[in-house]
Amino acid sequence: MTGMTSTARPFLNRRLAEFGTTVFAEMSALALRTGSINLGQGFPDTDGPEEVREAAVRALRDGRGNQYPPGPGVPELRTAIAEHQQRRYGLTFDPDTEVLVTAGATEAIAATLLALLEPGDEVVALEPYYDSYAACIAMAGAARVPVTLRPDPEQARFRLDLDELRDAVTDRTRLLLINTPHNPTGTVLTREELTAVAELAVERDLLVVTDEVYEHLVFDGAEHVPLATLPGMRERTVTIGSAGKTFSFTGWKVGWVTAAPGLVSAVRSAKQFLTYVSSGPFQYAVAEALALPDTYFDAFRTDMLAKRDLLAAGLTEAGFAVYRPAGTYFITTDIRPLGESDGYAFCRALPERCGVVAIPNAVFYDHREQGAPFVRFAFCKRTGVLEEAARHLKTLGA
Repeated sequence: MTGMTSTARPFLNRRLAEFGTTVFAEMSALALRTGSINLGQGFPDTDGPEEVREAAVRALRDGRGNQYPPGPGVPELRTAIAEHQQRRYGLTFDPDTEVLVTAGATEAIAATLLALLEPGDEVVALEPYYDSYAACIAMAGAARVPVTLRPDPEQARFRLDLDELRDAVTDRTRLLLINTPHNPTGTVLTREELTAVAELAVERDLLVVTDEVYEHLVFDGAEHVPLATLPGMRERTVTIGSAGKTFSFTGWKVGWVTAAPGLVSAVRSAKQFLTYVSSGPFQYAVAEALALPDTYFDAFRTDMLAKRDLLAAGLTEAGFAVYRPAGTYFITTDIRPLGESDGYAFCRALPERCGVVAIPNAVFYDHREQGAPFVRFAFCKRTGVLEEAARHLKTLGA
């Protein structure tokens, strides 16, 4: 007898059975097959600052990080992260005990949830959510409890219902999983909303994991408020950051966690059995990137704002209802004005119809019907690419 032994039991365990190939892989493959403009997956089509790239080359040539770096991350980067948090937000972290470097924000999320959750715990998360949240909660054996951000067409934004958030918390709730600026909706939670979240966490003695990877991409006067700065939150919040979105080096996979010593120690205990360490030479480069002057961050935000407005105008002219984001580099649109209602079918057909790829928001929802008519476009692309995409999208109404 040759070949694999037959078995009636599926290979993939039940916790992950609902998660197949990610929609990003599916849509990126569709973009390649059709030669379409890929406004689906959130990665820039240009590299970040030349001086940061050269810092990585210098580290490679100098032999820094070519072998295993320290488990918590190289001291230079941990110090740079702590200084960044202090300079930007007035948060003081000990680089040795309160900062942990990870393989991107995705590993930070996974290690944090695996470390802090017990099977049967509940996690309240804002829906729609980054797809790894659901998978990591499942891997930890916990249960996700989504609280849906509701579309407000008049304000062209998605809003958090604080009463719904409070009602979602039960005696089994272990932590709140918050993302602001929020992917995919572009919502930036206000200081008032975050204060209510903080008060709830303190009242119910909850941990909070806050994904802030788009912290430097806020527009139109919106303010990014780190949850850890609010009363009662410093000791119960795990803050996740990343270099990829801010410096346009997503392939380097350098992220981090900042939190109180006990929380960082717990996360490190899980992280050491995931990648152990990663991104050695790139860690030195990101340390230099975090020390760039404010002019870099201001110019980066200004450039992305112009691209947001360019694509938003093109989408509006093409007939979409546009929810103009206050943060991130994604635009959520409503396809119902185009006479469509199924975002997944729309996105699968879009490359053949006009040569553009987008992401159906429904994949970010437990309540798929809530996200069905919404589609996400990324604007972190070259201006010429966005202009061409806008021209293609105009043909939808033809």
